[in-house]
Amino acid sequence: MTQWNQTTVSEFILAGFTDNPMLCISLFVVFLTIYAITLLGNIGMISLIHLDSHLQTPMYFFLSNLSFSDLCYSTVIVPKTLVNFLAEKKSISFTGCATQFYFYAVFSSVECLLLAVMAYDRYIAICSPLLYSVLMSRKVCIWLVLASYLVGCINGMIHTNTAFRLPFCSSNIVDHFFCDVPLILKLACSDTMLNHILLFMISSVIGVCSFLIILISYVYILITIRKISSSEGRKKTFSTCASHLTAVSLFYTTILFIYLKPSSSYSAGQDQIAAVFYTVVIPMVNPLIYSLRNKEVKDALKRIVKRKSSSIGT
Repeated sequence: MTQWNQTTVSEFILAGFTDNPMLCISLFVVFLTIYAITLLGNIGMISLIHLDSHLQTPMYFFLSNLSFSDLCYSTVIVPKTLVNFLAEKKSISFTGCATQFYFYAVFSSVECLLLAVMAYDRYIAICSPLLYSVLMSRKVCIWLVLASYLVGCINGMIHTNTAFRLPFCSSNIVDHFFCDVPLILKLACSDTMLNHILLFMISSVIGVCSFLIILISYVYILITIRKISSSEGRKKTFSTCASHLTAVSLFYTTILFIYLKPSSSYSAGQDQIAAVFYTVVIPMVNPLIYSLRNKEVKDALKRIVKRKSSSIGT
């Protein structure tokens, strides 16, 4: 990142949810519980995929990367939020705020792109099964994941460098529980038109392109499934997409709620609740969706537990 311009603001105050001490303690317990489940679920999913040979497929390779992204996504936000629940001064340094937003932008972009990649993977598996091993080779899968991270890093770099080089000379109070650029831009002393244009254009390209890939993939998947003669065959085929479709629905419903509602209906409280959902709750829920609704993952878990039990018994 380039050197920040000198500014009269050396730290930001994250207003968060409330100043009520008792409510802060309650929220601390809730967020800590969610974060613990997030760590356990995502680390468990990554470990399970790594340990079980039956899960060494493109779909689960992408899923392990989604779990890693969820883990990092949550870790960027939650630990600092937990500290601020118990702190008198809910502050974050200027550099800390920039760093938090950078990694938030990186992993939110990666999450969005990986969901699109996983939809494309299901499209190839269902619509072109004979070409699956060629079109989704190990090399292709690695390049798709690396491309997702590259786009995420570029997105984070652009927004962080353009936003945090602005002069901040008025209020340093961010009306949120983490550093999000749209709210940071409100505190800048200079013109932020370029920042808003970049934010809109890049976010739209990543979001719309990912959504279109998912939408088109599922249109072709549904067309293919309708051609299957037996109802049992249709059900079995669609079941391979159910977990991914649930995760996509949760992610995009939240994003659309935030970014497509009219500005006249803006509510800081509603936006914070929505932000909690996609930065805190979704990273916890995703591994549960992919484990509870996926027979292969449940079978792999049983095999691992049985193997461990046998080794302990001997």
